[in-house]
Amino acid sequence: MTTAPDTPQQRLDEYRSLFGQHLISREKTAQGIRFQLRAEPGVEEQVRDLAAREKACCAFFAFDIRLDGGQVIWDCAVSDNDAARALLEEYYLLPETADQNPDEMEKRLAAKGLHFRTEPGGTVHQIVHNPA
Repeated sequence: MTTAPDTPQQRLDEYRSLFGQHLISREKTAQGIRFQLRAEPGVEEQVRDLAAREKACCAFFAFDIRLDGGQVIWDCAVSDNDAARALLEEYYLLPETADQNPDEMEKRLAAKGLHFRTEPGGTVHQIVHNPA
């Protein structure tokens, strides 16, 4: 999140609002995960903006966002490495975990061997994978 204008808490709040108001379903796919959201006004733009910010932070994410009838389909995939897969799993859990604070998420990721390096002010600088 080094170039992101928002804090980790603001980002989680945005996901909580998005999923709480618009999520229809989610599933794991052969390539990664898929969120299906109601295509209400502004939802596609919000998803595209979130995806761009996530991609700026974590270049290994690949996102495909498209409209399909009355739904915004958000496909997420990652490169084939342990750290990326662990973060993708965390991404899949966001509809349930976005109401937690960033410290709780960081502890959960640390248990998976993922650690955040932060800059002064709390901006995430890098994600490091150190399996136990």
